[in-house]
Amino acid sequence: MEFRAEMRYLRVSPQKARLVLELIKGKRVEEARNTLAFTKKRVAAHVGKLLQSALDNANFLSAEKNLDVEIDNLYVKSAIANEGPRMKRIRPAPQGRAYRYQRRIAHIIVILAERGKSGDAGPRHAGDARTVEAAPAKGKRRAPAAKASGKKKAVAK
Repeated sequence: MEFRAEMRYLRVSPQKARLVLELIKGKRVEEARNTLAFTKKRVAAHVGKLLQSALDNANFLSAEKNLDVEIDNLYVKSAIANEGPRMKRIRPAPQGRAYRYQRRIAHIIVILAERGKSGDAGPRHAGDARTVEAAPAKGKRRAPAAKASGKKKAVAK
């Protein structure tokens, strides 16, 4: 079972939000909350509230649908920062000109899931378990072509 929370139109660059989200991916909820509490980034407070919202969603849905969810077994399955609409702004420049710049906005999504009793990440789908052989080779280069024989050309006199 997955529990999700989403924060939209947050006035922070998605790149800056991803730096904080990388810290909590795959961690247990309590460990992620401690990490966010001691992270010195402005967006960490917002991500902490979002993580708490996802945890509250898990509590509510477990009570509402009579699901047996152990809060201690929840972990951060996914944490994504997508780009929202950009606000175009103008800054005055010398000699009557104007420089344009963009204020970026992020949409952040946090998904919690429950680990199995043995500590694994729960049941896997067939598409999730990729082996090294099945993974596409990125940036694989070909070997350089063999050079022609080392014979020198005869110089005409």
